[in-house]
Amino acid sequence: MPVLELASDDQYLVATGDTPLLEVWDALPQGLVPPFPPVELPGGLGGLVARGGFGQNFFFPSEILGLIYRTPRGRLIRAGGRVIKNVQGYDLVRPFVGSFGLLGTALEVTLRLRPARAQGLFKKQTPLPKELPGVVRFAWQEGDTTYVYLAGHPKTFAAFAEWTPLEPPLDYRPLFPDGMGVGEGPLRDLRFSWANGGQAPAPPEPFVRTFSDF
Repeated sequence: MPVLELASDDQYLVATGDTPLLEVWDALPQGLVPPFPPVELPGGLGGLVARGGFGQNFFFPSEILGLIYRTPRGRLIRAGGRVIKNVQGYDLVRPFVGSFGLLGTALEVTLRLRPARAQGLFKKQTPLPKELPGVVRFAWQEGDTTYVYLAGHPKTFAAFAEWTPLEPPLDYRPLFPDGMGVGEGPLRDLRFSWANGGQAPAPPEPFVRTFSDF
């Protein structure tokens, strides 16, 4: 089974990189949410981490506690662990997150889980706002429709009373038969517009120099 370990009390989950995103959601008990919305995207969990997440209204790399990944030269890297303060020496988790495969392929991912007393998916025909309240855990736009996934105290949902509630999940894999990359395409979130096939953003030169031997 791709989901290898679930520690509800310690709020983390370990899964293989090829685990579909919705299998992670299905494995969770009520009241815990992972760092991605209830949607299916190409490449499973490893692809999500390589792209730096999807739709999040928070700093995604801090939600990845540990990784095992294979570099382009075949090295096996074990980085991070199963708790938040687990780094001694160089932190090789955060450079990997959002590297679009430049540093390799994720074989195993340890996710930080968050508690949520209430949660829900909503949509409305409106442009994607540039700023969102903290209760909005994830937000993205498909065509003229903006979707938000809320997680938090039920009282904070009142601001979205005019939005249409939906039953997740959503499967976006048919939109990206050639993979998911950055470019003008059918989905947009707070970071990028996502296109079928698409491109990886050009990495900064210092990043390339630092990891050229990987």
